[in-house]
Amino acid sequence: MQVTTTVDSREAAEAMARSAVEARLAACAQVAGPITSVYRWQGAIETAQEWTVAFKTTIEHYAALEAHIRDRHTYDLPEIVAVALTGSAAYLDWVRAEVGQPAG
Repeated sequence: MQVTTTVDSREAAEAMARSAVEARLAACAQVAGPITSVYRWQGAIETAQEWTVAFKTTIEHYAALEAHIRDRHTYDLPEIVAVALTGSAAYLDWVRAEVGQPAG
């Protein structure tokens, strides 16, 4: 599956990506941005520059990855969304193998 979040700086995005891969909660993570987000927060329309982090993981590791993201996130209500992936069997096997190994 792919799990996506947004953060407020490139440094935060790269740190979150690296920490999830190091912990073997994600096989890889891509950082993209900056993007411009427009959203309603506490009754006001806000605009912010953000960076997206897209993690590749398995359904079995989703809860641990979500907790990892929440623990490191600076937002009160971080975006954490997940979608199932269909794709190259070899690539998906690699994802499963990478998150299936003990950290270290």
